[in-house]
Amino acid sequence: MSYYEPYSELSNAAREFDRIIQSLVEELDAINLYNQRADVTKDESVRALTLHNRNEEIEHAVMLFEWLRRVTPEFDEQMKTYLFTSLPVTEVEENATGASGSSVSAGSGSLGIGSLKK
Repeated sequence: MSYYEPYSELSNAAREFDRIIQSLVEELDAINLYNQRADVTKDESVRALTLHNRNEEIEHAVMLFEWLRRVTPEFDEQMKTYLFTSLPVTEVEENATGASGSSVSAGSGSLGIGSLKK
């Protein structure tokens, strides 16, 4: 577990959140591992088995994302904005808000929050 604050001071909800995040990291790592093994093997039976295993891990990861969505309104909001669209990922926010998220360039000095002048 990745506790950055004293364990005894964390709420049970924060501990459970950490458990899910850590499990998600582990599932994503397993997906990557199986995907790489499938990519390099010359044996079709090994490829089929590792792709099967990868797909099982994908299922687990998605279940963890769904838990996060259900208990964290911010995940829910972002997932509703970005998932299952056909727009380029970098254009989804602009389309959803009508604001240009790409107008702030690196090093521009702008925080992208607009003018504070009235």
